[in-house]
Amino acid sequence: MDNNKTFTMIKPDAVQNGYAGLILAKIEKAGFKITAMKMTQLSAESAESFYEIHRGKPFFKDLINYMTSGPIIAAILEKDNAVLDFRELIGNTNPQEAKEGTIRQLYAKSIDANAIHGSDSDSNAKIEGEFHFS
Repeated sequence: MDNNKTFTMIKPDAVQNGYAGLILAKIEKAGFKITAMKMTQLSAESAESFYEIHRGKPFFKDLINYMTSGPIIAAILEKDNAVLDFRELIGNTNPQEAKEGTIRQLYAKSIDANAIHGSDSDSNAKIEGEFHFS
């Protein structure tokens, strides 16, 4: 996806709590252009495939249950230095350790229900984006 694209997913807790619009507005205000977006419900099979890297870990089953508990919003974002800038915008996985004003500090409930996913590398952004937008 080059270094100017990344993938994000607004997770079920944030959608269910009515934060999706606020999160999308914050993303756009930070200079990201949304080039693809859809709301969908992950099946257990698709969630297991997406999170295959975590299969066998103690939290895998809970992760799949969480990610299939409600709709998600998947999106491809564009901006120079997209992956790193977006990781900065969303904040630490643990919302208690996330910087003030980051998406997770504002909207996440916990490490597990952390509101949003952001790709951690250009290569994963490409893989994850193609998973949802093939």
